[in-house]
Amino acid sequence: MSDLDRGGVLTLGGAVLQLRNRFRGAGLATPELDARILVMHAASVELADIMTNPDLVLGIDVVAEIAAIAERRLAREPVGRIIGRREFWGLDLALSPGTLEPRPDTETLVEAVLTRLHAAGSAEKQLRIIDLGTGSGAILLALLHELPHAIGVGTDISADALATAQTNAERCGLGSRTQFLNRSFGDGPAGLFDVVVSNPPYIESAVIPTLQPEVRDHDPRAALDGGVDGLDAYRTIFTGLGEMVSDSGFAAFEIGASQAGDISHLLHQSGFEPMQPVVDLGGQSRVIVAIRDHGA
Repeated sequence: MSDLDRGGVLTLGGAVLQLRNRFRGAGLATPELDARILVMHAASVELADIMTNPDLVLGIDVVAEIAAIAERRLAREPVGRIIGRREFWGLDLALSPGTLEPRPDTETLVEAVLTRLHAAGSAEKQLRIIDLGTGSGAILLALLHELPHAIGVGTDISADALATAQTNAERCGLGSRTQFLNRSFGDGPAGLFDVVVSNPPYIESAVIPTLQPEVRDHDPRAALDGGVDGLDAYRTIFTGLGEMVSDSGFAAFEIGASQAGDISHLLHQSGFEPMQPVVDLGGQSRVIVAIRDHGA
């Protein structure tokens, strides 16, 4: 039985060590990182405090809190859900039940958009960006953070997600450059945009029960389920894409690892020319950028 279970005397460093060992024994992927983040959250300390003052004795209330959140993590609740926030592109973003937890793979989409804009010399222009299915606002806010003269619109069908995205925009100092609208993928366009981005649901319905519990049991189903073949949301978006993208603009989408061919075909049918898929750090096709096919 650990000091966490006994409610006994526990130090800052000891709490991290105990959680790390328990998480490692449970087979969690990142036991050390999870332990540090959760102890920092419960004890209201920074990483520097753990490193420089590991012998700090924790109060009984803090020990009880650490024990409680340790059980939540062992039940496979994600760290971000437990502490209510997640870092994305260096931004500290709040999460809520209506938002997908943004993941590092999605930063590939942000990088792809910025790469294209910088290559075209457009990064300093007054761009209009729309993020379809914005969730926490992660993609839109990351782009606006890097593009000082851009403004953006985020759409979502979840009122909870829109409220969270608005909160995140304000806490990132981007509230004056954002607007969030309650719209589905099939709603008419909100105007013409220089950049259209989206990380729509793209997981096949039958695959969802096989996902890791952190995803399957805690991300909103509507943000995961792409229908029988995973492509339902793309078909809906592409139907109106020509009415959203300006003549010189482009669209960029996160995709599943095996979907590049199918999505490229759908884009061609919609009058767009897809570029070579962009791969993530794991070498998987993760993003497709598309421009208008003026020869279509």
